[in-house]
Amino acid sequence: MLSSRTKHLLHCALLLTVIVLFEIFSGGVKVGDAAGHDFDPWLRYGALGCTLLYLLRFLAFLPLPQTLANLAGLTLYNAFPDRVVLHGSPLLAPFICIRIVTRGDYPQLVRANVERNLEKCNAAGLENYYIEVVTDKAIGLPSHNRVRETVVPPHYRTKSGALYKARALQYCLEEGVNMLSDSDWIVHLDEETLLTENSVRGILNFVISGRHHFGQGLITYANEEVVNWVTTLADSFRVADDMGKLRLQFSMFHKPLLSWKGSYVVTQLGAEKAVSFDNGLDGSVAEDCFFAMRAYKEGFSFDFVEGEMWEKSPFSLWDFVQQRKRWLQGILLVVHSPTIPWRNKLLLGISCYSWVTMPLSTSNIVLAAICPIPCPPLMDFACAFIGAVNIYMYVFGVVKSFSLYRFGLVRFTLCILGALCTVPVNIIIENVAVIWGLFGKKHKFYIVNKELKPLLQV
Repeated sequence: MLSSRTKHLLHCALLLTVIVLFEIFSGGVKVGDAAGHDFDPWLRYGALGCTLLYLLRFLAFLPLPQTLANLAGLTLYNAFPDRVVLHGSPLLAPFICIRIVTRGDYPQLVRANVERNLEKCNAAGLENYYIEVVTDKAIGLPSHNRVRETVVPPHYRTKSGALYKARALQYCLEEGVNMLSDSDWIVHLDEETLLTENSVRGILNFVISGRHHFGQGLITYANEEVVNWVTTLADSFRVADDMGKLRLQFSMFHKPLLSWKGSYVVTQLGAEKAVSFDNGLDGSVAEDCFFAMRAYKEGFSFDFVEGEMWEKSPFSLWDFVQQRKRWLQGILLVVHSPTIPWRNKLLLGISCYSWVTMPLSTSNIVLAAICPIPCPPLMDFACAFIGAVNIYMYVFGVVKSFSLYRFGLVRFTLCILGALCTVPVNIIIENVAVIWGLFGKKHKFYIVNKELKPLLQV
């Protein structure tokens, strides 16, 4: 079996190979007698047409900061770390509340996952903890000394009018509801998120060190049964995103420069209360992003948590589009919020608008063929570089998510090819989500289906 370091070096070599080949075959780097366009675009297309073509080409550079962050994160840190080793005794760890927020639409899923997460906590040696399910509808969890069910009253209103998940999270912080002290820790999970022993050990190491107020780690989507192969392979990009920009920004800068996710979030209660989830309607659609930006503004520090957790990708393309649409709308609300200074959300804003302008930048694929324009060599190189890194992220996500020993070489190779084949599908879906998100109803929180129906036994 290859060592962790060897896997990482092979991954770096493959990444470099993909970049070089993509640069050569896409024309980002001219080889041999290959020549660029030597005509005058102002004469061929006119002033207006030429200006529009160059503006569209420049839009392709908006993802550059995020691409560089992903490249640095994937290469500077070991992308295939060994099993997490505890740095201290679980008996000495501070108290941990594992908090699961749900609307209560899938009680069987919640009950099953609570049971599984209890088993993982006990197997990892966690001692000072309980699991709390925060729900809008009573689930009726079995009585257990390590499980607490908190039902958010229908009449509860926050001071700012926060809704959805933000409202439920804020209710837990209210006087008389909260049972934790400011030095205790909370692990925030979605209702479908599953712990692993590695993630529990990573959380223990994070809270025992106590050097940072907030933390987050890797989530993968291809474990156990794969419900929808298209959405799961498309989500392989998110896996690379976690190991790239997320890991870089937390491990090197200890700031959420490009935000974070809403699950596998580790917070110290005192810091969480200081930031709060009571951020009005603008902070209710992407409450995780708004929270991160507020915490950044207030000067709290972040770190990357070792160990991965498991989730499942949306079961249908409809849910996949709806999920992306909500993320886009929520992040746009954060970027445009006057309560977050631009110095804290500048990189997030650039990243967000690289997403918002995706339908325009995607048009370059067609326009480059039918309306070519001469560009400086550095511009061609940068465009090809962005494309190469983003395509490689699908490959890396598959390698990180699917086990070669579990699937075998043939199926593992097919998964990589399948991920590459989903790139055009994902681009179409993301474009639909952008257009729908920009012109559709705002401040809406769509809940994707997360519960597999059991097979009927005859």
